[in-house]
Amino acid sequence: MPRIFLRTAVFLSCGAILFFICASGILLSSLLTRPTSAARPAAARIVYGLTLLPSGFDPHINASAELGIPLRSVYDTLVYRDPVTKEFVPGLAERWEISPDGMVYTFYLRRDVRFHDGEPFNALAVAANLDRITAPETRSQKAVFMLGSFERYVVLDEYTIQLVLKTPFAPLLDSLSQVYLGIASPKALREYGTDLYQLHQVGTGPYRMVEFIPGDYILLRRNPDYRWGPAFYRTDNPAPVEEIEFRFFTDPATRAPALESGAADIMGELAPLDALALARRDDIALLPQPIPGMPLQFMFNTRNAPTDRLEVRRAIITATDRTAIIDSVFQQLSPVAYGPLTAVTPFYEPQVKQYYPHNREVARQTLIELGYRDNDGDKVLDLNGAPLRLIVIVPTWGYAPQVAQHLQSQWREQGIDAELRQVPNLAGLLAAVQSGDYHLVAFNDFGADPSLLNNFYLSDARNNFMRVSNANLDQWLRQAVQTSDPAARQNFYRGVQGLIMDQALILPIRDYVNLNAHGKRVSGLTFDAYGWFPLLANLTFNGDD
Repeated sequence: MPRIFLRTAVFLSCGAILFFICASGILLSSLLTRPTSAARPAAARIVYGLTLLPSGFDPHINASAELGIPLRSVYDTLVYRDPVTKEFVPGLAERWEISPDGMVYTFYLRRDVRFHDGEPFNALAVAANLDRITAPETRSQKAVFMLGSFERYVVLDEYTIQLVLKTPFAPLLDSLSQVYLGIASPKALREYGTDLYQLHQVGTGPYRMVEFIPGDYILLRRNPDYRWGPAFYRTDNPAPVEEIEFRFFTDPATRAPALESGAADIMGELAPLDALALARRDDIALLPQPIPGMPLQFMFNTRNAPTDRLEVRRAIITATDRTAIIDSVFQQLSPVAYGPLTAVTPFYEPQVKQYYPHNREVARQTLIELGYRDNDGDKVLDLNGAPLRLIVIVPTWGYAPQVAQHLQSQWREQGIDAELRQVPNLAGLLAAVQSGDYHLVAFNDFGADPSLLNNFYLSDARNNFMRVSNANLDQWLRQAVQTSDPAARQNFYRGVQGLIMDQALILPIRDYVNLNAHGKRVSGLTFDAYGWFPLLANLTFNGDD
């Protein structure tokens, strides 16, 4: 019988390919036979398939989610999110205190931790990492922004450090639990410098980085001295995986064959049709993993006509049959998205489902009432001689091109013409947005705290692709990150999600789900609270029989 395991009770349907933010220089080679490295494979060695080669693998510098797949197990963090309860639990900090005004976080650190290079972990190590992340010359793409209103640290003693904020920042614990703020060995940081450190990374985690050949493979080896992991790490594993070789399978067509042939033991981002075929096999287990954060959505440019008109944006959303897209592109495996957050994200508001049910007649009538007619018989509506044409920026990842083609076809039937402009990577997308010559742009982001919305919806946000400026939205988003009261945050985010949909700022398409699978040589594959990153310490090696 096929084996399909769902890792969350709130997940309503299985998922589809996840997209990663790409940079130029992606390697397009993949291997279909079991790869070998310079070292002879250990008896308990597996191959884990990576699906993207980012521009860099340094978590303090780079932003790709792909880097966390191997590095989540190289580094520990001050705190962790429990994968099941989503509560914060001790990590390198055995406990912490937050001042009543939310401005000072005091962390009491473990005293029994050593880095992979033998150096002791202490408050000065945490300080060195904060210095590196916040240094302008580091040019951090993500980690420094995750610190929010961080102002300075105070080392109270060898195992106690305070983080002092300029203003309260409720997502700080969430940030500190992520691999981008993982604690690296200060000795290694000094020895290798910014440019070379990514090739020689040293943390305190359950696996050590043994070798990294850019564009080829990353080799991790189990840390036999590891005793300080969070409670959800297995400490009684009778057959742990000793070595994990990460290989790059950037071509989606090669991923399922790699699993079937034994070239890879674990693979993510499987194509939906491939996932369905693999689920019918007895020797491969499929594990759909829902991802919290923002869904695949098309963001409206509210400054350019015709999407500067609220009624036009509403008509476009109403004209879109999202269920048909899910059925066709994602083989009914991916949940329909209804708002700016996925359904598995904390503070998600279910009431967004009530907005914009699909109705072609209502959409057409709305456009007619706005004065749109097909005055020249070309089957495209026009207003005062200006055709209803939309320029759509489409990245190559996450099946966005296939979705965009369905949108183009559906809208054409409604008299809406869409020009699809495909961009190869994040740099291309940002350049296209910077030009201002567009009406919609496909995008999404990931995270377990809805504060990630601030990066897109604040009037001065660096990724305000919608060119939105709304005083209520600004106020609620800022207040939501400055209060630690869950009920208050829920109320703010309820208002935020409702306002975004009421103003038709986005066309949500589908919630992200990573389609993972593994062969029979391993079992116990689970993921952290953010859905992306495997808990390698919990893997069991079953052997070749």
